Amino acid sequence: MVMNSGLMTIEELAGYLRVTRRTIYDWLKHNRIPAVKLVGQWRFKKEKIDAWLENKSLH
Repeated sequence: MVMNSGLMTIEELAGYLRVTRRTIYDWLKHNRIPAVKLVGQWRFKKEKIDAWLENKSLH
């Protein structure tokens, strides 16, 4: 479920992308996915994730 603010948690993003939380953490560690850290927690804008996915599909 996507939050009303358009920001997803790691759990929400993992479900959206159908990958494990571990995969998300690995991408974060290697700066492979657009993210913002708010109050010590990672958040993801759906629009940026969708654009990132679109860009990945072109390569």
